[in-house]
Amino acid sequence: MEFNDSPEEAAWRAEYRAWLEEHAPSVVGALPERALELGASADYLARAKQWQATKYDAGLARITWEPEFGGRNGTTMQQIIFGQEEARFSVPTEAFIIGLGMIAPTIRAVGTDAQKQRYLTKLLRGEEIWCQLFSEPGAGSDVASLSTTATRDGDEWVINGQKVWTSGATYSDFGEIICRTNADAEKHKGITAFIVDMKSPGITIKPLKQMNGGASFNEVFYDDVRVPHENVLGDVNEGWKVAITTLMNERVAIGSGGGGGRGTIGDLIGLARDRGRNTDARLRQQLADLYTRSRIQKFLSMRTLTAASQGKIPGPEGSIGKLFGARTLTRMVELTIDIVGAEAVAGDIRYSQALLAAPAAHIAGGSDEVMMNIIGERVLGLPGEPRPDKGVAWKEVPR
Repeated sequence: MEFNDSPEEAAWRAEYRAWLEEHAPSVVGALPERALELGASADYLARAKQWQATKYDAGLARITWEPEFGGRNGTTMQQIIFGQEEARFSVPTEAFIIGLGMIAPTIRAVGTDAQKQRYLTKLLRGEEIWCQLFSEPGAGSDVASLSTTATRDGDEWVINGQKVWTSGATYSDFGEIICRTNADAEKHKGITAFIVDMKSPGITIKPLKQMNGGASFNEVFYDDVRVPHENVLGDVNEGWKVAITTLMNERVAIGSGGGGGRGTIGDLIGLARDRGRNTDARLRQQLADLYTRSRIQKFLSMRTLTAASQGKIPGPEGSIGKLFGARTLTRMVELTIDIVGAEAVAGDIRYSQALLAAPAAHIAGGSDEVMMNIIGERVLGLPGEPRPDKGVAWKEVPR
């Protein structure tokens, strides 16, 4: 990949930067945007929707999409460059990461024309927020062992069960849910994906208190929730293929980082300098190690972006980026606490929040162990994990 901008790309970057410098300050909050780690406020959501609508009106919400859905038929590199420039501003984008980064690509890939017409434009303009409903109390790392059921009843499906670790459920309008629809099939083959209205009767949402004091995750209960058959996403009993599309995009969204972002190694070096620790030999060695890791992460991101620019579907490289990124983040936070000292716990809440939030990076979007299995089997070609449930009907698998 050519790391430097071409003259045309440099012109796009200048155009986007100028537009962002003009419009981004109007939606930046008084505090750094960590809203979704603590639970979104009404003010944050209002600013997030305002920012999404502003981008949509300028044709910048999804540059690569077709004009009929609010795009401008731009190139993938244009989208990448805009994302890199947007990351320089503390704008409220997190509420739409799941919808735009994970679910919209899934609807575009497997949705019906009617589903695309109904949901994509509203999602892109920020009128509707989405969540992902995959994990369950007994199906976390092994998502395909899920037990939430959907039973056909005429032109509707009736959903019963429980989901957990659902980010943004309290303020989401719709969700992508996967359910067991054939207990006689193997666990990966009896699943169907649905679009579910989060305001439907029978849905109960309970926020989960996190150790950082926030409640961005939720458990969601489904009691005889009715979903029209037209909301089936993909084919009946082929929901695992739909889920994989979503999960691949999730890992890329988490792992790539777009080459920019907040809380970078540059910020950490600046913090060490401001605190008078930049001459500490041990600390300088740790900073050098983190700088090296951050560059590796950037190059991993560029590999992912190169694949995207060539129209390829995200693959196992997203798992590599996600695994490496989580480890780098943890080291960065630990070193930040070392530099700041006691103030990190007794003073500025930003540092303690970062420390308490960092472990989630090793779980969200697939645990480190799952990522290593994917890398080992699909990248290195190692033998797969033993599968006692292979070839066995889901209902016969001990749980």
